[in-house]
Amino acid sequence: MQKPPLHKSFLNAFRGVFAMIKTERNFQIELAAFFINLFLIFYFNLSGTDAALILLVSAAVLSAEIFNTAIERICDLIQPDFDPRIGFIKDISAGAVILMAIAAVIIGVIIYPKYIFS
Repeated sequence: MQKPPLHKSFLNAFRGVFAMIKTERNFQIELAAFFINLFLIFYFNLSGTDAALILLVSAAVLSAEIFNTAIERICDLIQPDFDPRIGFIKDISAGAVILMAIAAVIIGVIIYPKYIFS
């Protein structure tokens, strides 16, 4: 099988992101948080390091959600009926997202106060 041209690969990747935006509520919420952080980065004029850290953890949460959704969809394809083993796989996949989201909130709680209260 021949690889698609580079521009086609990028289009496919962006199609995946847009599909997430259209269909996944949690991704929409996390994307809204990303844009709020983007606004706050400029509003508070965060240092380059602080801005990079906020953007990195925000992107990590979004990426974790994409991986979680992919894992859940694969599980549903493999076993459409209830199976406790599939449920466990879905739970640990969702657990990865929540851990990353908690880490992102903690990093925000560490970084933002020095700009809010100065």
